[in-house]
Amino acid sequence: MGIPTWVRPLILFSAFLSTVSADQNLHSERIAGSAGDVLEDDPVGRLKVYVYELPSKYNKKLLQKEPRCLTHMFAAEIFMHRFLLSSPVRTLNPEEADWFYTPIYVTCDLTPNGLPLPFKSPRMMRSAIQLISSNWPYWNRTEGADHFFVVPHDFGACFHYQEEKAIDRGILPLLQRATLVQTFGQRNHVCLKDGSITIPPYAPPQKMEAHLIPQESPRSIFVYFRGLFYDVNNDPEGGYYARGARAAVWENFKDNPLFDISAEHPTTYYEDMQRAIFCLCPLGWAPWSPRLVEAVVFGCIPVIIADDIVLPFADAIPWEEIGVFVAEEDVPNLDTILTSLPTEVILRKQRLLANPSMKRAMMFPQPAQPGDAFHQILNGLARKLPHQRSIYLKAGHKILNWTAGPVGDLKPW
Repeated sequence: MGIPTWVRPLILFSAFLSTVSADQNLHSERIAGSAGDVLEDDPVGRLKVYVYELPSKYNKKLLQKEPRCLTHMFAAEIFMHRFLLSSPVRTLNPEEADWFYTPIYVTCDLTPNGLPLPFKSPRMMRSAIQLISSNWPYWNRTEGADHFFVVPHDFGACFHYQEEKAIDRGILPLLQRATLVQTFGQRNHVCLKDGSITIPPYAPPQKMEAHLIPQESPRSIFVYFRGLFYDVNNDPEGGYYARGARAAVWENFKDNPLFDISAEHPTTYYEDMQRAIFCLCPLGWAPWSPRLVEAVVFGCIPVIIADDIVLPFADAIPWEEIGVFVAEEDVPNLDTILTSLPTEVILRKQRLLANPSMKRAMMFPQPAQPGDAFHQILNGLARKLPHQRSIYLKAGHKILNWTAGPVGDLKPW
């Protein structure tokens, strides 16, 4: 009598756990070659950044009104501002600056449920650019080509949380020449322009550190996921949310004993991730989510289900080596794909994830630490230097159209 097909993955999982138990103290492994070198680059001395002093209505007053902005997944815009104010790369002399930074908290306009509303963001951004172009000469000489903006909305500077509407809007015309630092990343997408720097979403470092468990704790969960499978409020007919990928996870694996998946979010969420071998990181409304950060920090191999995603700091973090990529159409085969991975491949991914430099690169700690996400952003900016002479415009020459875009964006803020 043969073994039932559903039992075989459990046998493989048990064998894998036995292998890991024999080597419970997994040592870390450094990324070989250029990627590892880039991850550990020090940006200090390689660039200088001038921080515009804006009226507090663009940043601090918004935060005073909405302190929840400090803890949501879009908070990188706030902490990047704070970091730059005391960073050794900051210069108070704009004449010697390589880059100019405009501190605007575009996601700090929240609904009662704590979700950012993007509708005022374009007017706020236009207002700030009008201010700096009127009061300083630096914007006008390049029309923003040596300026960078942090835009952590769902679809970056397209400023909408629904993809179809974000695509219709496109990137705010005044930002077409600037470098955008954004969480959204998807190849061949209207809302990601060439030269953008893709960053991780914000995950509260102190909160995550408070939930660390002993490193030698066994990873007794094969596949873990907590989150929505359907969004009945915004996608009542189904199939549009997550392009159906999350629904496919639930429909195919809700009864599979290898899969610990649920829409419930337990208080032990962080601890559970540290007990899991694989953590699912599927797309939602956008391709990115904080799960990617949480998986890397907690040493859980990220299973990335988001076709054409552009991952954070892809020139420094070797995602192919630490994660598993599953095409959205292959979700029904997820169990076969994961149980077919050789044990030595899984163990190497875990060793790479155990490298502290990998975890630091995904975090925005306070105070900042060498190699953290702040420094990875600066490294990305430094690698774009020196600026080409062609970015500087002749006196009186204009490229950007200040009246382009939806009529509502042109109203005063």
